[in-house]
Amino acid sequence: MGKSGNPSDKRPVVTKTDFLGFVKELVWVAITVLFVNSFVLASFEVPTGSMEDTVKIGDRMFVNKFLYGGSTPYTIPLTSIRIPHFRVPGFRTVSRGDAIVFDWPGNRDDIEKPTQTWYLKRCIGTAGDTIRIENRDVYVNGTLLPNPAHVKYMRGFARSMNDFNGDIFPRGARFNEDFYGPIEVPKRGMKLALTPATFPGWEVFICREGHDLRMVGDEIFLDGRRADQYIVQRDYVFAMGDNRDNSLDSRFWGFVPVEDIVGTPIVVFWSWDPQISIFHFWDKIRSVDLTRIGTLIH
Repeated sequence: MGKSGNPSDKRPVVTKTDFLGFVKELVWVAITVLFVNSFVLASFEVPTGSMEDTVKIGDRMFVNKFLYGGSTPYTIPLTSIRIPHFRVPGFRTVSRGDAIVFDWPGNRDDIEKPTQTWYLKRCIGTAGDTIRIENRDVYVNGTLLPNPAHVKYMRGFARSMNDFNGDIFPRGARFNEDFYGPIEVPKRGMKLALTPATFPGWEVFICREGHDLRMVGDEIFLDGRRADQYIVQRDYVFAMGDNRDNSLDSRFWGFVPVEDIVGTPIVVFWSWDPQISIFHFWDKIRSVDLTRIGTLIH
């Protein structure tokens, strides 16, 4: 006599329909996460001390992306391959004094953008503003700009105004980080004079806007045609770190296109020592700074 079947011993059978339903749910979850991360909210970890003491190294914070207008991904997800992206309208434009997260344009002499790297700095000047730094004091359009609440100086003195820094932006400028400018932040439609004297300073900037700029003898050629001026195509901002003596910023590598601003930081949700490996689990946990959690970023 055969054994009678026991319904309780039967295992559920996963059908093709169940599997496809599971896959569809995963796809919708992925699309939702991608949408939120692109247009609403993202997370960012502070990698350097350039914004101390406003934020600390190892702070993880939420970044508001919809305030200035979110954008589609800058790279193919899970890769560093850059792709064209577009922005949606925001609720307001970037203002002087805003803390901003942006896609770093690269070093001063780099035409091609590097692998996507998010930087956190403070917007000091917007398109059309004239920036001047005198003895560390920042002037915008001739008016002294108040320092951020947590501004920091690591040196007890300013560099001499005659101590020119060869790494400063623009190339060939007789500036340093404490005596800088005046320089006007480019604005869409602004006309730049092209001469043998101005060519070194504007060459990379213009090439980054998608053009070919060359100087042959004393003549300048823009996209193969002789030119004596260039019309700026985008709006830019000038960004600096709150830790003024320990910040590589617009003073060194130039202006930030408004379209590359990712968002503004909101609040710290976690903070620990990024130098400690996760494989040293308990040391990592002991490095958590609970006093930073919940800190609002201004």
